[in-house]
Amino acid sequence: MDFEPSDEQQMLIDNVRRYVREEILPLEAKLDPDASELDPTDHARLVEKTKAMGLYGIDIPPEFGGPDIDIVTRTLLAIEMAQHRAGLYAPCYGTFGGAGLAQIFEANDDQKERYLYPTLRGEKKPFFGLTEPSGGSDPARAIRTRAERKDNGWVLNGSKIFISGADRAQYGIVFARTDASKGRGGITCFIVDHDTPGFHVRRVVHTLRSSSYATELEFKDCWVSDHQVLGEVNRGFAVANDRLTRQRIPYAAACIGVAIAAHEMAIEWSKMRETFGARLSDRQAIQWMLVDNELDIRTARLFTLQAAEKARRGHPFRTEAAIAKLTASEGGWRVVDRSMQIHGGMGMTKDLPLERWYREMRIRRIGEGPSEVQRMLIAREILGSSGTTAR
Repeated sequence: MDFEPSDEQQMLIDNVRRYVREEILPLEAKLDPDASELDPTDHARLVEKTKAMGLYGIDIPPEFGGPDIDIVTRTLLAIEMAQHRAGLYAPCYGTFGGAGLAQIFEANDDQKERYLYPTLRGEKKPFFGLTEPSGGSDPARAIRTRAERKDNGWVLNGSKIFISGADRAQYGIVFARTDASKGRGGITCFIVDHDTPGFHVRRVVHTLRSSSYATELEFKDCWVSDHQVLGEVNRGFAVANDRLTRQRIPYAAACIGVAIAAHEMAIEWSKMRETFGARLSDRQAIQWMLVDNELDIRTARLFTLQAAEKARRGHPFRTEAAIAKLTASEGGWRVVDRSMQIHGGMGMTKDLPLERWYREMRIRRIGEGPSEVQRMLIAREILGSSGTTAR
């Protein structure tokens, strides 16, 4: 496959690259190193700018008002959007908008009016409630939150953990077990409003990524009506699994973008810094570190675009998405680590974005399914086929 950008794609890439360098980086220089949000005035101004660029809400399907941009192009743009200090946590600080949660497109007409359209307009923020204290790597088996039929609705009891943004969201998509005898086939997806009696955010969970945090949720006799079921009863895991697979592509793209930014910093520094009478770039040890950076970046980029191309064509891409997420998160972390080493003591300071990327990239090896789960998915494909999948 030829993944050289077309003229149209290159134009879009150049526009986003210019936007990051001329709009995001100057604002970011004035923010706290761990900031995750822009000043509301700056945010509103930049949203109008991305709308004028025709790129606002690029992951929103065109039938819902989003630009008609294919997933390969979106992946190329996602790589560019991540090349700044907060690029892993909030690419361009959300100024390009977005669909929020992909599952909400499964909503019926009434739910679209109450949740989907307000979300697309930026009036409501959702959260994704899947992971539980009993485990996150195998959510189908780990889900212990249960939902039982009562009064033309369902009563939820249980808890969730590591849920991003639940304390600031107006509603969430929550997965609960509705039939214990059916395993993955016994999970249902519910829409839960933030003010629903019986639901509350139990606590904030601080993580390695000090620029952000997660939350722990509790559901205690939390009743929701049948109108709050998203999709079909006992078909919730299929909704969650589709989201997890698709999300791995932009997730990988952000890792690549940060890796590229770190690598470029390391190259520039190595040409400037002199030790013992020679530039770092003249030393073989540094040259090989830069070569390894290049290899990790090119490998991750190729695999991620391959996954995006399969998705664009409507072909199964679960294995390709797993390979993309694995190579980008692990390779990207290695690139940042080497780049910090090349910068020496300066690489450890908050004067540079490297130390933030180091922390946030470490989390990327767990988020959206840890590396071990990605390897398990890839192994299943290899062992379940007649031979190698690399054809």
